[in-house]
Amino acid sequence: MSNPTSAQSLDRTLGFTDLVLIVIGTVIGSGIFVVPATVLTRSEGTLGTALLVWFIAGVLSLLGALTYGELGAANPDAGGLYVYIRDAFGPLPAFLYGWTTFFVIGSGSVATLAVAFTGYLGQFMTVTPLMAKIVAVLVIIVLTVINVRGTREGATVQNWSTALKGIAILVMSGLLLARGHGLSGPDVRTWPDAVTPGLLSGVGLAMIGVLWAYEGWQYATFSAGETRDAQRVFPRAIIAGTAVLIAIYLLANVAYVAAIGPTAVQASTRVAADSVTALYGAAAGKLIAAVILVSMFSAANGLTLTSPRLYFAMARDGVFFRRLAEVHPRFRTPAFAIVAGSAWAALLAATGTFEQLLTYVVFSGWIFYGLGAMSIFVYRRRFPDMPRPFRVPGYPLTPILFVAASGAIVVNTLFSQPGRALVGLVAVLSGVPVYLIWKRRLQSGVRS
Repeated sequence: MSNPTSAQSLDRTLGFTDLVLIVIGTVIGSGIFVVPATVLTRSEGTLGTALLVWFIAGVLSLLGALTYGELGAANPDAGGLYVYIRDAFGPLPAFLYGWTTFFVIGSGSVATLAVAFTGYLGQFMTVTPLMAKIVAVLVIIVLTVINVRGTREGATVQNWSTALKGIAILVMSGLLLARGHGLSGPDVRTWPDAVTPGLLSGVGLAMIGVLWAYEGWQYATFSAGETRDAQRVFPRAIIAGTAVLIAIYLLANVAYVAAIGPTAVQASTRVAADSVTALYGAAAGKLIAAVILVSMFSAANGLTLTSPRLYFAMARDGVFFRRLAEVHPRFRTPAFAIVAGSAWAALLAATGTFEQLLTYVVFSGWIFYGLGAMSIFVYRRRFPDMPRPFRVPGYPLTPILFVAASGAIVVNTLFSQPGRALVGLVAVLSGVPVYLIWKRRLQSGVRS
């Protein structure tokens, strides 16, 4: 395990609330405003089945959070998941995770959110294609400046923006439940008449889609090295944040059906906006667009706040550009790592290449999420005397179930979209020769 020098150490400035809101804010982007329609459709329009899918996927995510909670409490270092994989399975798979995150998963997600931000901005003003690219890049620049100037500054923006969108979703759900009558309509069915192969296949596809909707809580592990009293705070925060997400997602799904009924929900491509507009008019529907803007800004800020800590850890290990391991003397942030990740994200947003990259590569992230959870078995065997103020309940079943869920996503992609999966795996493995070059330079004492 690494033992960073003080010059390479980040200040511990994040508390329980900060970590909880990082988890919630990074996960909730635009998915909960559009995905429920697809899930209900694949559940053959039965509300109970759809809610069960959301609940089970949330519980599986919670099992992962419990597992990472023990790992983060035992080894609260910057880089989180990268560090766990490195300690358990060696530097190569850890590097491949960092390589993929830097060039595609993390940066591509920021680019996606920034570009989607301009799309919803178009509901309030005319946005030309050129203006859309400029605005997307400006969003990334603003987030970069905020997070370079201080971890506390980035966390404060995350806290306020996440609180705003969380409260907005709760208020929206409450208003839809109060005024809507969709739950008592003739087309409401709680459970299917029979469990058929078609239903099981649809539920399986829906489950994978919902697991994607929950994806993002793992990023909080990158900031464990900046958490105060991390051995106590980190596991509580990542578990609490994931549990809150489950509650928010379930409530919103019920509210949509209450507003317009299950048939209309299935036909909607913008279920949140359509639900609010149906009950409160077009002007109220625009408020949802504003909430989504805040939601996407918050998610992008969460990624900008957390992901660079992974690049920082890689550079500290000598397998990435040395300057990315430097801590800014005034702001006490990994400024170069933040700027580097954001610059690449801005380039992806400006060129539009992130769509192709994410389509092929993002599924591979679940390979590493599964490896991260498997690290707990290696940690317990290899480091039996390591202090563990938090131990995952239900061990070993808890991590095994999460690893199985991660594997299901990967296997489903391999069988359902083999071409996409092959291209994605080739992209990930393209980091192998790069790693060998870095390793050779490190061994010879030459670093960039």
